[in-house]
Formats: sequence, structure tokens, C-alpha cells
Amino acid sequence: IFSDIHRFRIWRKLWLALAETEHDLGLEQVTAEQVAALAAAPDVDLELAQSYEAKLRHDVMAHVHALGDQVPLARPIIHLGATSCYVTDNSELIQMAEGLDVLIKATWATVAKLKRFAEANKDVATLAYTHYQPAQPTTVGKRACLWMQDFLVDALALEHVRDTLKMRGAKGTTGTQASFLALFDGDHEKVKALDAMVVEKMGYKGRKWGVTGQTYTRKQDFIVVAALAGVAQSASKFAVDMRLLQSMKELEEPFEKTQIGSSAMAYKRNPMRSERITALARFLNSLVMNPAETAATQWLERSLDDSANRRLAISESFLTADAILQLMLNVTDGLVVYPKVIAKKLNEELPFMATENILMEAVKLGGDRQTLHESIRVHSMAAAKRVKEEGLNNDLLQRIMDDPVFAGVKEKITDLVDPMMFVGRAPEQVTDFIAEEITPQLEARNVSLEVAGEVKV
Repeated sequence: IFSDIHRFRIWRKLWLALAETEHDLGLEQVTAEQVAALAAAPDVDLELAQSYEAKLRHDVMAHVHALGDQVPLARPIIHLGATSCYVTDNSELIQMAEGLDVLIKATWATVAKLKRFAEANKDVATLAYTHYQPAQPTTVGKRACLWMQDFLVDALALEHVRDTLKMRGAKGTTGTQASFLALFDGDHEKVKALDAMVVEKMGYKGRKWGVTGQTYTRKQDFIVVAALAGVAQSASKFAVDMRLLQSMKELEEPFEKTQIGSSAMAYKRNPMRSERITALARFLNSLVMNPAETAATQWLERSLDDSANRRLAISESFLTADAILQLMLNVTDGLVVYPKVIAKKLNEELPFMATENILMEAVKLGGDRQTLHESIRVHSMAAAKRVKEEGLNNDLLQRIMDDPVFAGVKEKITDLVDPMMFVGRAPEQVTDFIAEEITPQLEARNVSLEVAGEVKV
């Protein structure tokens, strides 16, 4: 999509659309034979165009001359009334729209794969973390819904951006359409029709900027790249979480049979895909400053300091977003869950979290709340010291069961520390969120789980 040849082929389509429309509107200088010759033109001759550019130092005029050599009959009317930004701005807009089509499909496929994972693990209780400290439990599936929701936001945002992109149209050198007004002998209605008809021929009926300088507003580029950075943010959040969870041996990204984790430490299973997502996301997020600065520093009707920057920043943003999503598709397609490790870690912390339930149950059976509270406090401190200073297991529940003041609830304690009693509505939230917000969107777009990510390294 962002190759030179594709870009130059779009230029050819734009020149043909302009010539066709000028002829349709009665411009005598453009004949039917010239339009037909342009329509039948050979493919872009890159070598010929490059030879012209080496002499002219102007990419658009190099291609004008190259096309003129290939289609001599149409040479006099190629680019008639247009400025360079007629082909550059409009073609780049089309490239961005085509790129968004690709990324939107991959983003929805990522949502679908996370949906499948969340449904499969909605009842797997796990420690939640705030400040990266153990907190009230959640479920593995509920955590996946947080990732999924971010990508849902991105998919909808990308669609909105794609569907509201506007072409520059045919506006002339500084956006006043003066050249076209001269060609049509002052006929304002024909000039307006030219602008609208060219845009419609390129597939963007009614979607053009009402006013421009020499370029369309560069805020459009910022809106596009910012939406791509949204994907980077969501992917980085997921990948960082994966790296943390893999270090705790609770979840793992796919690890192939012959894959090597470290050149020195043969036992290692490094989360290299998630690390790569993080690295690429950092790069994509940094690219947002380029269109932001470009939009902010345009001089009057236009300055050329945007051109080289845009060709790098926009194409690299799309290519980086594509690489990130390919990795996301690969990782989410093969996530590995280790329920026993998850349960072990949860059980190490759950006794502390269960003490309030135990306290309430003992009070209901006639115990003194203050006495019970003090006993739990003393036992908790002793158990924590045993874990932290001696490296032993958490024996808080056993201490409580051995304490006479809790004799009435001793037989109930095992039931009172069932992990699923502490996850709140997490499983139900997974079911509701998917049914209400995810499934309707996926079904409306016929999203397939068969879309696979291609990881070459």
C-alpha cells in the first residue's frame, strides 16, 4: 500500500479522473481521444520517471513528463489546472484509507481472539494487583476483558477515522481554484462541479474538504496517526501485563518447540513477542509528535517542511501498527494458562483477604468483634513474619483454626476461603460484557477467528 509504485499508480488515476471530468464539463482543450489515451496508458515506468526526476528535481513533474512520453497524445492536458498536492495529498489520503482497511480487520480479529480467551477463563480466579501489590481477586477472563475493551475502542475509532477521511479534491495552487476558474472562463458552477465529480470518481462522494490552502489541513494526518497510536497503547498495555504474568509463570505467550530463549541460559522462555510489541508500541507512540508538529507549523497556505516528514512518519506509523497487530494476533491465538500456579499464588494471599469474612461469621455466632479482631491481627502479623522472614508458607488459617475464640467457625473456614467467593461479579461481567458489547460488533462484521498473525522472527 505504501510502495512507490502503488502511490504513482494512484497519481495516474487522479490525472485520469481530472481529465475525464474536465472533458465531461465541456472543456474544449481536453478531447475524448486524449482521455481514452490516458485510460489506456501503459503502467508506470519507474526508470523513466527517475531519469526525469534526476534532472528536474521535482517528483510530480517527473511523472508528468514520463506519462507524457508514454501517452504523447495526452501530454498537453496532463495535470491541467492542478498543483502537485492534487496528486500527492489525494493519493496519500487514499493510501491511508487502504491501510486503515487492513488494520481494522486485524484489530477486530484481535478482539475476537481475546473474546475466546476471556470466555474460556472467566471462572479462573486469580489475584488482582493494584500498585503491583496483591489486591482483591478477579478472574483471568475478567482481566482479558480489560484488554479486549481497549481494542474495541481502537477498532471503532479506526473505523470512524476511515469513514470520515476527506480528500483535498481539485482546489488549485493555493486552494482558491483560480486556475480552474480561468479554464472554465469564470463559470463558478463548473469549477464547483469539477471538485465534486473528481472526488466522486475516486470513490469519495461528498467527502472533500470545503476549504484548503495548497494542502488539506494537516490535522487530518494527526487524527489518523493518533488513532494508530491508540492501537499501540492497547497493545503495549497487554504486552506489559503478559510480561509480568509470564515472569510469575501464570500465563505464557506461545513458545515453539525448537525456540531458543537465551543464547546463554538454555532454560529461559523469554516473552520475546510481547517485548517486541512493547518496543514497537513505544516507537509508534513517539511518531504522533510528527503530524502534531507538522500541523502546528504550517506557514500560511503551505510550507514544504511537511513533505519529507510526512512520507516517513505516516508510512512508518502504518507499518508499525501492522507489525504490532500481527504479533497480537499470534500471541492471542496461543496464550497458555497455568491454573495451578495461579491457584497457588492466590492461596498464598487469600488467607489475609478472608479474615474479614471469618470475623463476620464468628460475630454472627456470638463472638466479641473486638476480641476476634485483635486475635486476627496478632495471627496475621505472625503469619506474615513467617512468610517474609523465614520463607515459609502462609499458615494464617491454621493459626485461626487452632485459636479457641474461633472454635465456632472452625468447620466453616474452608468454605469461607473459596476463591470464587472473592471475585465478586467478575464471571458475570465477562458474560455480560461479551454479550452486550463484543458479540454484536463481531457478528455485524462477520469477524473470523481464522485470521492469523505472521511472525517471521
